[in-house]
Amino acid sequence: MINFTYYNPAKIIFGRDTEGEVGREVAKYGKKVLLHYGGGTIKKIGVYDKVVDALKAEGIEIIELGGVMPNPKLSLIQEGIKLCRDHQVDFILAVGGGSTIDSAKAIAVGVPYAGDVWDFYMNGAQAKEALPIGVVLTIPAAGSESSDSSVVTKEEGELKRYYGTHLMIPKFAILNPETTCYLPDYQTACGAADIIAHLMERYFTQVDHVDFTDRMIEAALRTMLSYTPLVLTDPKNYDHRAEVMWTGTIAHNNLLNTGRIGDWASHDIEHEISGIYDIAHGAGLAIVFPAWMKYVYKENKDRFVQFATRVMNVDFAIDQQEVIIEESIRRLEDFYVKIGLPIRLSDINIQEERLKEMADKTVLGRGTVGNFKKLSAEDVYKILKLAL
Repeated sequence: MINFTYYNPAKIIFGRDTEGEVGREVAKYGKKVLLHYGGGTIKKIGVYDKVVDALKAEGIEIIELGGVMPNPKLSLIQEGIKLCRDHQVDFILAVGGGSTIDSAKAIAVGVPYAGDVWDFYMNGAQAKEALPIGVVLTIPAAGSESSDSSVVTKEEGELKRYYGTHLMIPKFAILNPETTCYLPDYQTACGAADIIAHLMERYFTQVDHVDFTDRMIEAALRTMLSYTPLVLTDPKNYDHRAEVMWTGTIAHNNLLNTGRIGDWASHDIEHEISGIYDIAHGAGLAIVFPAWMKYVYKENKDRFVQFATRVMNVDFAIDQQEVIIEESIRRLEDFYVKIGLPIRLSDINIQEERLKEMADKTVLGRGTVGNFKKLSAEDVYKILKLAL
C-alpha cells in the first residue's frame, strides 16, 4: 500500500423528498444561483419545480442555463461562464447527471479564470479558485456528484478531455433514488456500466497489499452485478434504486483509490470513441473494458484471477489461470449483454476506418495512457481492434 491523503468534503443528503433541502443548502453560499440542467426530463418528473420552489423560498435569485447534452460541450460551458460573469452569480447548482455536473464544474473554474477554460483540460493550466457547486442528482452513473474531476468535449477537433482539482468537489449533493425511477432501461444500464468501470479502473492496480480496498471494491462490484438486473426488472423499486445510487457515489469519490494506483486507460480510450461518435459513455466502456482486459491480463495474472474468483464466481481449478481469466471476461460480457449493452464496436456500427485516429488521439500530448500497463498508440489500436 502506498502513502495517501484522502479528502472529500462533499456533504451527501440521501433519501426521499430531499430536494426540498436544496434552498437552505445553497443559501449558505450565496443569493444568486446558476441553475444548470439538461433537457426537459427534470421538468416532466417534477424535480425542476421542487428545486425552484425551494430556492425561491430562501429568496435566491435564479439564472437558468439548460441544454446540457451527453458528453458536455465546451461551447455551452463558455456560454455559462459568460452568464455567471454578466449576472455576478455566486453559486452553481447542477440538476441532472454526470454531464450536467461536469459542465457545471467547468463553468465554476472558468468564471474566475482570465484565460480559456479549455486550458485546464488540455494545456496544463491549474485552477486557483472556483465558484462553489451543488448537485441534485437524477442519474446514478458518473459519480461526479462528489468527485474532484470533470470531463468535457471540445467540438472543434472532437476532443474529449479530463481535468481534476479539489476545487471542483461539490459542496453538497442531494440524492433521492425516487428521481431515478423514470430512467429508460438503456440509460440505467449505461449508468451501471459507468459505475462498474469506475470500480474496475481502481481494482486493476499493480500496487500490492491493498486487500482492504480490494474487498470494498469487490463488494461494490458484486452489488452492481446483483442489483442492476433487479432495477431493470422492477424499475420503480426504491430500495433497489437506492443500492445502485449509493454505490455509484462511493465508486468515484476517491475513497476506493486510497493506497493504490488505478489504471484509467479504458476511460481514456472510450473518451475518444464518444468524443467522435457521441455514444453514451457507459456503452463505450462496456465495449472497451473487456477488450482492455484481454490485452493486458498477462501483466498480472494473479490480480485477474482474484477478480475472477472473488467477483465473477469462477471456480475452475486454480492451476488453470488463463482459462479462469478468460471465463471471467466472458461472464462480464454476458452481463453487459443481459442488461442490453453493446460489447463490440460493430454492435454500434463503428468500423475500422477511424481506429487509428482514435488511438493516436488517446495518447495525444501524453505519450502513453494507463498504469496497469503503459499503453502506446499502437497498443490502443490493438485494443480497439479487439473491440471490433
